[in-house]
Amino acid sequence: MNTYEIQQNLTRLVPRLNLKGVNKSDRVAFINRLETLLPTIFETLYAVYGDRYDFYYHLEATLQVAADAYRDRNKTLKKVDKEREANPLWFQSEQMVGMQLYVDLFAGDLKKLHDRLPYLEELGITYLHVMPLYKVPEANSDGGYAVSSFREVNPKFGTMADLQAFGDACRERGINLVLDFIFNHTSNEHTWAKLALAGDQTYQDYYYMFPDRQEPNQYEEHLREIFPDYAPGSFSYNPELERWIWTTFYPFQWDLNYRNPEVFTAMLGEMLFLANSGVDILRLDAVAFIWKQKGTSCENLPQAHWIIQAYNALVRLAAPGMVFKSEAIVHPDEVAKYFGEGDRAGEECPISYNPTLMALLWETLATREVKLLEYSMQHRFEHPENCAWVNYIRSHDDIGWSFADEDAYALHMNAFDHRLFLNQFYTNDFDGSFAKGVRFNFNPETLDARICGMLASLAGLEQAQEEQDDELLTLAIGRIKLLYGVIMSMSGIPLIYAGDELAITNDYNYTSDPDKNLDDRWVHRVALSDDRLQQRTDTSTPTGMIYQSIHQMIQVRKQNPIFSGVNTSIIHANNPHVFSVIRWRDQQTFLGIFNFSEHYQALNLVRFKVQGLPSLLTDALTGEKIALTGTYNLQPYQFLWLMNE
Repeated sequence: MNTYEIQQNLTRLVPRLNLKGVNKSDRVAFINRLETLLPTIFETLYAVYGDRYDFYYHLEATLQVAADAYRDRNKTLKKVDKEREANPLWFQSEQMVGMQLYVDLFAGDLKKLHDRLPYLEELGITYLHVMPLYKVPEANSDGGYAVSSFREVNPKFGTMADLQAFGDACRERGINLVLDFIFNHTSNEHTWAKLALAGDQTYQDYYYMFPDRQEPNQYEEHLREIFPDYAPGSFSYNPELERWIWTTFYPFQWDLNYRNPEVFTAMLGEMLFLANSGVDILRLDAVAFIWKQKGTSCENLPQAHWIIQAYNALVRLAAPGMVFKSEAIVHPDEVAKYFGEGDRAGEECPISYNPTLMALLWETLATREVKLLEYSMQHRFEHPENCAWVNYIRSHDDIGWSFADEDAYALHMNAFDHRLFLNQFYTNDFDGSFAKGVRFNFNPETLDARICGMLASLAGLEQAQEEQDDELLTLAIGRIKLLYGVIMSMSGIPLIYAGDELAITNDYNYTSDPDKNLDDRWVHRVALSDDRLQQRTDTSTPTGMIYQSIHQMIQVRKQNPIFSGVNTSIIHANNPHVFSVIRWRDQQTFLGIFNFSEHYQALNLVRFKVQGLPSLLTDALTGEKIALTGTYNLQPYQFLWLMNE
């Protein structure tokens, strides 16, 4: 579609949009954005739905949904829109520090979560990912990811009014609210699914339904099983409909049919409803799976990218104060593509999880060798300048060993065998392991598995406490601080999984709960106690030592603009156990040095001079002056944050 044709379509479409109730200045702003964004909206939607005779009808309906949402957006949020349009890289700021939490486990409900905002302020949190709190089935909720309504809060957490009030309170404190948008599927109790069950053909077309196994068998020749232990296969038979329904994850989660443009438009409405409820960042769940095509793995297909790019442009049209974050736990090359590529760089999901860094931090902790972490980050950490990684150590989910096989092979490592070792190490099945993790979703055919566990348990604190060994305790605390030292200093948004900053260990009580015992991820979904919170000031306890160390890192990070932007380079320290990074900004320099070994490491600092660093640097965490001359002896798990004055 050339520029002239797009302009002609704009001329036809704009007068038909109903902007009644939008004041003159807002109307001008909307039309100006539409003129800028319509080419992207048109091109991406045309790439997906352009072969339909009713394409223009659906395009107009979609634009009207955006116009309606803009009309309903309140003045406060429109002010945020203007501020962020003027500062589009706001999420790259050194002030951005994240936490991910469950409402019930962290506080109880939304009102009690409001009461814990002072704790989050004290720690320095400015990015708050509240795990799914929508209405879900009572029995089968997949931890909140089987959504029955995006417009209703789970009653045990409160109401939509409570959520909006909580969002307002976060905004007043400079905390950005992050919510999930589960747009690959709905629960089987969603209104659309219930109407489909009642025989409504319109809503049956919202899902993938088949009268027999012929087509499902054709698709499954190329699909991987996501949960072979608990939900084998990708299709579930529904006796009420006498049809097979596509269910990638669980039988109670029905995959949406994005081949139907009505689904696209309907989900845009849900997305913009959340934007108008005060969401700052929308985490797009399972982005890799949203387009299905026979003869493929049905993951990471071009149509998935076009759909997300279209959503991105439509959100920028109606609610530009909200941005997308992608969740794609796939091959590292595919993860980076969800930022957007080429001319569309940053126009898909400007923020993305960095699962490769997460997995390789654990790999390095187990092997004590930095070669795979260093090699992979040298080749894969870079991303578009208008985007940002979310760097994390743990999340609500499992740890999958998502490093690239080709990176391992380049270093003469057998990727398959190495993953087997890591699974053994982190379930304490390897001699000398310090980790207390739980194996998750073992596939007996491929021997693939993933790992669950709280940070403190995986890093050795649980074992040290069980054995009452002070030396092991010191090493475990050192490992935890080291991991945070890395993610707090590399470019991107550091993300804390709630409870990890307080050294909370695994909770094995889930095994006696019939609603949880089939999902080992509940071992690290642990409730926060007031007693543990109170320990954060007591530096004679592991909780106090770890909390105070993380708090200090956050404060140093937020006081130094060098931690903003995308300026991170991974360099070789000439020591197999030491990982190092350099950052520059204006006249400031940062050198991060991290010892991943429990042994002293002699490091020749002179080699860093070739990077153009000043001769004398100061450790921003300890105040120690360090000259880049001679040899420096790093203590076990010690790390340095070196900066010039």
